[in-house]
Amino acid sequence: MSNPDVMYDEAIALKDKGDIPAAVAKLQEIETIAPEHALTHSALAVMLQKLGKFDEAISHAKKVVELNPNDAFSQSQLSVIYQRCGRIPEAEDALGKSRSMNMGGGCGSGGCGHH
Repeated sequence: MSNPDVMYDEAIALKDKGDIPAAVAKLQEIETIAPEHALTHSALAVMLQKLGKFDEAISHAKKVVELNPNDAFSQSQLSVIYQRCGRIPEAEDALGKSRSMNMGGGCGSGGCGHH
């Protein structure tokens, strides 16, 4: 069986060479064998947004939040993807959720699960 982490590194290498479509194809391969691989969804969100595939980008950013519901960074990324896709109200909502996670009493990044 293919290793999602190795494949992810291959996808990032393709992106770094400027071949975003090939990187997206490699990430989509990972998605079929490891649908819960959060890094894959995060990278797909960014790359698909750059390719103008906004609905797909947002879907992947939402999946990252679903996989990491208490992670403020995931909410922040969702906010950025919404913003870059021109969906400002949704961006503001996600940013607000991210900020509330960061402000919890002694929970740091919100990973404590109290928010």
